Amino acid sequence: MHAFDVLGDPVRRRILELLAEGERTAGEVTSVIRAEFGISQPAVSQHLRVLREHGFATVRPEGTRRLYAVDPGPLREVDAWLERYRGFWSQPLDALATELARGARERRLAERRAEDEADGTGQERTA
Repeated sequence: MHAFDVLGDPVRRRILELLAEGERTAGEVTSVIRAEFGISQPAVSQHLRVLREHGFATVRPEGTRRLYAVDPGPLREVDAWLERYRGFWSQPLDALATELARGARERRLAERRAEDEADGTGQERTA
């Protein structure tokens, strides 16, 4: 199974999101996934097994519990594969960042003008 086949399933992506926040017990993962997706505990276990078998998650026993965590290895491989495509979105993202900064600056200046008018000073501050 290819990495994108593993990651193509929304349940497995959500499990990885949970594990990216930190190590979790199988019970914690099951509780969240059952609530969000309405699937059974055996189905959640099956998704955890797929993630484990394809290297996306690790498991370690702690007493009677099983603790799951993200294994970053396969994610690095996905990241490396995506590298050749980053050029398609990096320039538009840079342009978006510029526009967001410009909008934030304009809002700050407008707020300062409004404060100056409220003070009755009529004098504008410099940015």
